[in-house]
This record gives sequence, C-alpha cells and structure tokens, in this order.
Amino acid sequence: MSSKTRLSFAHPPARPGEQPDFSSLEIPKAGALAVPPLDVAATDCVEHANSLIRVLNDAGEPVGPWADYLGSPDADTLRTGLADMMTSRIIDTRMLNAQRQGKMSFYIQQIGEEAIGCAFRRALKPGDMNFATYRQQSLLIAGDYPLEKLLGQIYSNAYDPLLGRQLPTLHSAREHGFFTISGNLGTQYVHAVGWAMANALTGKDNLAVGWIGDGSTASNDFHTGLLSASSYWPPVILNVVNNQWAISTYTGVARGHGRTYAARALGYGLPALRVDGNDYLAVMAVTKWATERVRGGHGPVLIEWYTYRVGAHSSSDDPSAYRPKDEAKAWPLGDPIERLKQHLILRGDWSEERHVQAEARILAEIVDVQKRVEAAGTLLDPQPIPGASIFKGVYADTPEHIRRQRQEMGV
Repeated sequence: MSSKTRLSFAHPPARPGEQPDFSSLEIPKAGALAVPPLDVAATDCVEHANSLIRVLNDAGEPVGPWADYLGSPDADTLRTGLADMMTSRIIDTRMLNAQRQGKMSFYIQQIGEEAIGCAFRRALKPGDMNFATYRQQSLLIAGDYPLEKLLGQIYSNAYDPLLGRQLPTLHSAREHGFFTISGNLGTQYVHAVGWAMANALTGKDNLAVGWIGDGSTASNDFHTGLLSASSYWPPVILNVVNNQWAISTYTGVARGHGRTYAARALGYGLPALRVDGNDYLAVMAVTKWATERVRGGHGPVLIEWYTYRVGAHSSSDDPSAYRPKDEAKAWPLGDPIERLKQHLILRGDWSEERHVQAEARILAEIVDVQKRVEAAGTLLDPQPIPGASIFKGVYADTPEHIRRQRQEMGV
C-alpha cells in the first residue's frame, strides 16, 4: 500500500555542470510600485513585501514613484557612492588574494552586494548604530572608517584597534556606528531591537539597524527580534540581505514554502518592503523612506534586499561544489557597480575613461595602505603585539589578582 505522505526539499535553479537558470524569478518592471505613506500599516504592505521595488530600468534610467520620491541626486553624491563600491570590491579582491598567500587566516567577501551597505550607510546620522554581520564591511567603508584600521583588524597586527581579540572580518567601531560583530548569526536582530529600546527609553534620537542574511531568518533570534519590535515599536530598521545562498545551502531551504522573507514580517504586524539590492538608486530611495519613517516615530520596518552573492561564502568555501561556476554572470539584476556607472554615463556625469582612472586611483590608495599595514605584521611575518595589551579594555578597575598576574608577567 503506497503512502501519500512525502517530504520535499528546496532545490536551487541549477547545480554544478548545469546551465544557470533564473527563469522562475518574478522581476517586475522598474517603477511599478508606489511609495507608501510613512505611517503605513503592515496590512497595506502586502504588495511591497511580495514584489520588488526598482528604480533604474534596463536602460539605466530612473523611473516611477520611487525615483520621484528620491529626486535627482547630485552627481557628486552618486560618484561618491560609486567610489565607495569600487573601494569595497578592490579591498575584497586584494584581501582574498592575501589570504590565499597565507598572510591572514580568514576572509569573507561581499562582492555583488556593495550597493546595499554603501547607499544605506550614507543615509545614517552620527549616533545611529549598525548591528552587522561579517559581510557588511561596506558600512565601514561608506562611513569613512580609516582603511588602516579596517585592514589592521583583518591582519590582527599593531594597526588593529581590537588588539587581536576578534577574528578577521569581525569588526567593531562604535564611533563609526558599527557595533561589535557577533559570529553567531541572527543575534543582530535582538541586539538591534534591544539597543533601540534603550535608546528610546533614554530619550535619544537615533536609529538601530539590524542586518542578517537569508539563512539567519531560520534562527530563533529572527523571530524573537520581530516579536519584540512588534510589541515595543522601537526605532529600528531590520534588514534581510537575501543573496540566494546561506553558506552552501540554497535560499529556498530557509524560505520554505513562503514567497518572500519580507512577507514574514507582516505576520508580526510590521510593515515590510522588498527591494532590488543591486540598484543603488533603489537602495537610496528606500533607505531615505525607512529612516524618515522610523525617525518620525512611525515605528520599525523590515527590508528584504534582493541580491546575489558573487563570491564564495568565505575563504574556506568552494562554491563550485554546489552551484554553476558562471551563475553570477546570469543573475538578471546585474552588477551594482556597472549599473550605477552606466546611469552616471547616461546622465553625462561619468565616462568609461574616468571610470578606469578612478579605479586606478583607488587601487593605488589601497595598495599603499595595504603595504603599510602588512609591514606591521602578517601570518607570514608575525610581529606580536606587546603582552600588556591583553590587560587593556577588560576591567574598568583592575582586580588585585589580575594586577598580580601582570606583575608576574613583567609587562
């Protein structure tokens, strides 16, 4: 006797050796969605949570209500955004090469996702706090964090402001609105909501911003964060970066039979939007709307950024084992750097020649910084940090037994 019960498992569009296939994706035309009022309720966000907000069309032109809401950003603003993304990508490329050369133990790239962090960070104000994962170094780059510190923390040498106490890529920069990264993913939501609640209780006018990937939506902390945000209505923006892959697991496993990650927030009474994360202008427009909503006291919001992870999950990962080698080239929403470049060229504010020159200038700057930072020590040429550093920043008032230990070490 046969049974009708069965199990199902989400399969990616293609596996290694097969042709990339994104034909099942539903991608609406640019400019198709309206801009909701800042005080919109979850019940009125169903379309925004299940469709996709896009501003740039295939020709590189901004179209539709969200383009009108954003206005026409000046050329310098967009050129700065382009430079931020180019800086992020060049750093990613050089740091992975350095890891392969044995100069550091570990690295995580964010190639293909640069528009999200770069555009979002430029909309924040001093005192706002990001609770990021290990794939949001663009928040630091666009926040003008010194590159010596950024690279020094990766190499864990004398340029490392954390004195070697964190794994590479787990940055911490409170003064730049970047909370210490937790390697336990999903915790970013509960931390962000808790910080936002404390911020509101103390009467401060700042935002908390939580960041997780699509895989982390399967964690308990994701749901705890949503429930707490719904219950207490704190000033927080909760972001899901849906880059299609959680380590080696296809995004459909975490999504289940749900349509989108943004739609999950609706069940908690939270408004939610779903956005083309490779469209720099769409990120600018939606970030502007979200920050105005939350700063205006209208409550939290969740944003799903729809993008593609071009590189490996980390330097320890081999994506050729679970997806086609050239799948990134087939991604229908393109490359964020190329799309913004073409938009600027269309406006008459950029050119291929200027782009090549800018890329060379940024590369030269990063190479110079990298040489200086590597001179302070790498895994191939270690230059240990003084032993006394282990006692710094641990206790406000050093206990007697710790004081004795330091004396015994003679440091």
